Amino acid sequence: MKILFTYFIASGGIETLNRLRCRALRQVGIEAHVLYLWDGAGRQNMADISHFVTNDDNEMRTILAAVHYDAIIVTCDHLMLQRIRGLGYSGVHIYEAQGLGTREQASGTLAFASQFIRLYAQAAISPPTSHLMELFQTYLSGVHPFYVQNLIDTEKFTYTKAGWLNPSGSLILGWIGRLEHNKNWSLFLQIAASLSRSRDNLQIWMFEDANISEPGEREKFNQTVHDLGLQSILTLRSNIPHDHMPHYLSTIGDSGGMLLSTSFIEGFGYAVAEAMSCGCPVLSTDSDGVRSFIDHNRTGKFFMTVEEGVREANELIDNRPVTDYIRAQAKQHIYNHFSFARYAADIVNIMAALGLRPYG
Repeated sequence: MKILFTYFIASGGIETLNRLRCRALRQVGIEAHVLYLWDGAGRQNMADISHFVTNDDNEMRTILAAVHYDAIIVTCDHLMLQRIRGLGYSGVHIYEAQGLGTREQASGTLAFASQFIRLYAQAAISPPTSHLMELFQTYLSGVHPFYVQNLIDTEKFTYTKAGWLNPSGSLILGWIGRLEHNKNWSLFLQIAASLSRSRDNLQIWMFEDANISEPGEREKFNQTVHDLGLQSILTLRSNIPHDHMPHYLSTIGDSGGMLLSTSFIEGFGYAVAEAMSCGCPVLSTDSDGVRSFIDHNRTGKFFMTVEEGVREANELIDNRPVTDYIRAQAKQHIYNHFSFARYAADIVNIMAALGLRPYG
């Protein structure tokens, strides 16, 4: 069986998901490829993944004619459903929702996308995230829904001692995301500024894709950093290779610090899950998707306001028995629930439900 996943750009959590699921499906004999409309920094991570980067109809038509995919899973791009049908593809079309921004953005997208999904897709997939499941029921009644938990590479994302990254032994507060409204970077900076007033050794590490940000957000970000006086303790890193991130996440955990996630809403939340897999404590807003990982005070911590975030962060820093318990429970939770084998089995079952025989 051959499956094609499509997405806009090779970057962020979807690039991670596509890469991991291609490897997982390979283990059960399914050949999976990825097509991106535009190149992105995540392409540096895809050495062993069959992929294409093109937004040209003729090139897409050639690919579809040559490979003969049994199914195409289109992620977040409802217009691609119509496009690939127009290019002559007559196999199984599946629409996949991953995130889609804030709840309001996701609702608006699916309200408009539903007409294309109903016309061209035989099924729709999303993670079992409450707001996406609710929106599927609202806008996609009559379309066969499947809810599939994403997967984590727990072999690569595991504790990796890398003391050279923090030779001064600073306390590190980490953040991963794009400079966009939904990631709520300003909340992170406010909490970091408050903590810095009582923690002389605090350092802030932020990881982003500098090639992707919403218009005006970088200017707002730079001004906020200046207004809060964080320039001297902030390190901004762009496009770190994915397989280097376990070193950084493990170092944050070893420093006595944590990863702070501040999104308004997440469909899944790869940064959170990968941090937990590396033994890095996580303090997060209740952004829906991360409920799959975080059980408050067992596998991580939730907060709502700046004041609550500062209080919970201080407990993680100062109460080491509690933090060590959370780190251990979080790591075990990821290992138990987000395996390659489980994801591959779910996709096999979906294909079978749609009349495809994955094994020949």
